[in-house]
Amino acid sequence: MPQPDIIVTAPLPPFLYDPLKADYRCHDYYAAPDKDHLLATGGRQVRGLVQGGGTVTEPTLLDQLPQLEIISVFGVGYDGVPVDYCKKRGVKVTNTPDVLTDDVADVAVALIMMTGRGFARLERFARAGDWEKRSVELTTKLGGKRVGILGLGRIGKAIASRVSALGMEVAYTGRKPQDVSYRFLPDLKSLASDVDFLVVACPGGPATRNLVNAEVLAALGKKGILINIARGSIVDEPALVNALQNGTIKGAGLDVFANEPHIPAPLLTMDHVVLLPHVGSATHETRKAMGDLCKANLDSWFAGKGVLTLIPELA
Repeated sequence: MPQPDIIVTAPLPPFLYDPLKADYRCHDYYAAPDKDHLLATGGRQVRGLVQGGGTVTEPTLLDQLPQLEIISVFGVGYDGVPVDYCKKRGVKVTNTPDVLTDDVADVAVALIMMTGRGFARLERFARAGDWEKRSVELTTKLGGKRVGILGLGRIGKAIASRVSALGMEVAYTGRKPQDVSYRFLPDLKSLASDVDFLVVACPGGPATRNLVNAEVLAALGKKGILINIARGSIVDEPALVNALQNGTIKGAGLDVFANEPHIPAPLLTMDHVVLLPHVGSATHETRKAMGDLCKANLDSWFAGKGVLTLIPELA
């Protein structure tokens, strides 16, 4: 049996790319110096596409892959995939959910601790030798504080479980109430006005773009801290910068940004903001598990067994 042709549109780690090269004829679109030539000479044979979670795949590219059967996303987010287009063409879209849930939830809790207890600022205080010069400023107790979660999916539930163990109260909002013990609020503004920490944990994409806007941030208010471990596109970034500059909200803990790896310059100078370089799933164990599942989806499909993790919109 000839190896299926696949096209790779993002940089991949060796632990994923090397096994792909062993079992498939890989066309490296991401690294190709002449992408048009690559598509002209190999595009008609391509049956699979591998991309990253943050990769934007345009329909114009997919139009040049007439035999395409499956897109396997190396990541849980697939907001860069034209899902409606794929649905019309019958192209399967898979991702790597579950395997990164714990790591991303850990980062959310870390950001809550780093912002609420001021740990990031206090680490800088100690490292600079300021402890010898003056007393440490008091911060905020986390137990009893209220955490609002936007999007109570796998990751949202894992965050809720962790902060509950810290003695924090949990509320959430989403498309509909779920059979959980946490309090449901019907809209995002109501949730923001009710909590001390607003955690963004919903999927990205057109439906949630700039969902956390100036009105939501105003509702969160001077007592509130925004935590984002989902997608930068969900938060209106200029509105967030303004809210932080003007004291509309208390602070922010951010692992994701609208135009990664670019971080807006004003955020870099703010002592009440904690910034991380999108490390939610950045552990050896989780990235390896993501790579294994990304390839397993392709292997299962081309073996005639279907896919392992079809995205909900295509299920």
